[in-house]
Parts: sequence; structure tokens; C-alpha cells
Amino acid sequence: MQAVQNEAGGLYFLDVPGGTGKTFVISLILANIRVQGKISLALALSGIADILLDGGRTAHSALKLPLNVQVIENLTCNISRNSAMAKVLQQTAIILLDECTMTHKKSLEAIHCTMQDLRGNHNIFGGALILLSGDFRQTLLVISRSPPADEINACLKSSFMWRYVRKLTLNINMRVQLQNDQSADRFSKQL
Repeated sequence: MQAVQNEAGGLYFLDVPGGTGKTFVISLILANIRVQGKISLALALSGIADILLDGGRTAHSALKLPLNVQVIENLTCNISRNSAMAKVLQQTAIILLDECTMTHKKSLEAIHCTMQDLRGNHNIFGGALILLSGDFRQTLLVISRSPPADEINACLKSSFMWRYVRKLTLNINMRVQLQNDQSADRFSKQL
């Protein structure tokens, strides 16, 4: 929240194993920013995840990301500088990208280049604050008919952007804590 208040920008990754309260925390962050009259975009990189976010949309729909990112060089989002979406992105306090672990690194890099262009700022993401969330212990990116090495190379952690990430972690399984279920606690620790 301090990064939003200071308009410092940056790239954060919220590491959120299942049951740790990701949706609750994200909802609080988005509500806190919106109650201040600032713009926060809740985007998901899968069509299912966007349903859980207040005002959520898929990143592909909102940012006009191409679907075949792995075959396009010099990828950017299809947003013109004079569009309504460009104006929103220029004023956005935070962009949340949920389930980011399932996306190709080129998608994140395209958003980075687009934000730099739209904001006229060469800092990371054009000085915008980006909050990635996901769990690398769950489903990762799948590229059909490609060897595992290609999938690893396409992972976000292989992007040149990953060195800028500040990692935050939710590590208490709230589902287990609230239900006081010892078998679920043991299972959670096994994972």
C-alpha cells in the first residue's frame, strides 16, 4: 500500500499457496485503492480466475494481448495512445495480474513495453505498480507440442523482468486455521 501512496511503481509477486487467503487479500487491496478514488485494474490470466476478482477481466480482453504470444517477436498490446483504455492505463494506480504463473513471459514483457509507451516513461512498466499473484507450485504454463525446456524458458521466472520482482508471501493456510482440520493441515504441509 505504501508503494501506491508514494506512486513509486514497481513489480511485486505475491506468492500464494492454496488456502492462504489470496482472494481475500487481493480484494482488500483493490477496495482500499478504489475507496481513495484511484484506479485499480483487476486482471487475470485465465478466464476462471477473473470471476473471483471484483471488477475482474481477463488480461487478454482488457489489454488486447494477442493469444499466440510465443510466435510473435517484439510483442505489444494492441492499445492505441488515444484510446479510452490508454487513458485508464496512464492513470492506473495498480494493475493486479492474478494467476500469472500460467502465462508466457512474453505477455508480461508486452505489458511492460506497452505501459512504457503509453505513459512516456522508461521505468519498469512505465512507472506503474504491478502486482502479480499466483503459485508456481500449481499449474504452470503449457505450450502444446513443445519439450519441457521450451516451457521452462517461457516461464515468467525466465523473463529479464523477473530480476525486478519483489516477492511477498502468504504462508498461513487460512482454510486449515479456520476449520481447525488437522488432516487438511498435514496434507497442506505435504504439498
